[in-house]
Amino acid sequence: MGFSLTGAHIVFFIAAVLVAGAVSGVFVAITMNITTSFSDRGERIQEKLDTEFEIINDPENIPTSDNDYVFYLKNIGNSKLLTTNESFQLFLDGDIISVSNYNFSDNFIQTSEYTKLYVLQSEFSIGDHRLRIVGPFAIEEDFTFTIT
Repeated sequence: MGFSLTGAHIVFFIAAVLVAGAVSGVFVAITMNITTSFSDRGERIQEKLDTEFEIINDPENIPTSDNDYVFYLKNIGNSKLLTTNESFQLFLDGDIISVSNYNFSDNFIQTSEYTKLYVLQSEFSIGDHRLRIVGPFAIEEDFTFTIT
């Protein structure tokens, strides 16, 4: 007796089930990877939206302390703001200020709190200036002021 039609159908059925299982396993893995990527990206976007700060100085009267000008940086975002020389870059009139020429009074500030930013007076000349502060997630704030 030879291999019957039923036997051939069983072989094809088993092969089809194995192929379908393999294909569905690949689709599950790809779907999980995409879901994780979207979740991570959503968290990064939320962190970026929660990060915001503002310079709250009087532009006509910049206070001094020893050899520094003092700028007040307020956290107006919804999350704690890390304030270090590594997390912030400063530009004065378009030129970068060396990280050794400025520092913050605090390492971080909570929502609605402020910190002092000390910048060496030697970086400034008499006249109008524009200070650009670039923080985490490339959030930036421009501040135009006058040194008299």
